[in-house]
Amino acid sequence: MKAVIPAAGRGTRLRPHTADRPKPLVAVGDRPLLSHGLDRLADLGVTEFVIVVGYRKEAIVDHYGDEFEGIPVTYVHQREPRGLADALLRAESAVDDDFLVFNGDNVMTGNLDAVVERQRTGDVDATLLVDEVSRDEAADTGVFVTDDDGRLEAVVEKPSAPPSTQVLTGLFAFSPDIFHACHLVQPSARGEYELTDAVDLFLRADRRVETVAFDGRRVNVNTPDDRDRAERLVGR
Repeated sequence: MKAVIPAAGRGTRLRPHTADRPKPLVAVGDRPLLSHGLDRLADLGVTEFVIVVGYRKEAIVDHYGDEFEGIPVTYVHQREPRGLADALLRAESAVDDDFLVFNGDNVMTGNLDAVVERQRTGDVDATLLVDEVSRDEAADTGVFVTDDDGRLEAVVEKPSAPPSTQVLTGLFAFSPDIFHACHLVQPSARGEYELTDAVDLFLRADRRVETVAFDGRRVNVNTPDDRDRAERLVGR
């Protein structure tokens, strides 16, 4: 199974760490941020990394070259940071079977393998790793409503009264049909093509989307404080 890793952002909120390097190469512990995610994906048996690059892409390509830990690396270019659905579309020509998506600014430990197992054996079109958060945090993001078996029933964006406290963690598995949904996505209020909107279109088309409850620790690295938390997570 291939993995698509969006890693094209500028990381403006992570300054001054991104003053002289792209966000994926900011040090977390003694390694670049992106390397921690690639390590986890390698542990899952990924056969190829498809890295979506943009801002200062040459530095990322120069650092990783054409393989990581013996696994081939392919690069695709997102010219402008226009959202995760758009980032996925940059990788469409490089993917022809079920694949993983892992946000390149995440540091995670835990049951990531459960997503791969569910996608391979569950006769599903998509599998999402979701986490429980506070109701205040849920009101600031998209939440996911599931049935008792973990099948996704609805996606609700920034609800004032959250019907759920389940949110995305940054790891997904999809069939290639997700690309068709991404092509249909319209820009959101912030002008980006949201992956949650593509998932919602999957649901409207009666595709089977299931969730796996996250059991681990994670940090989405957006600010210097996040970077410090990630360093504690990796044990520096």
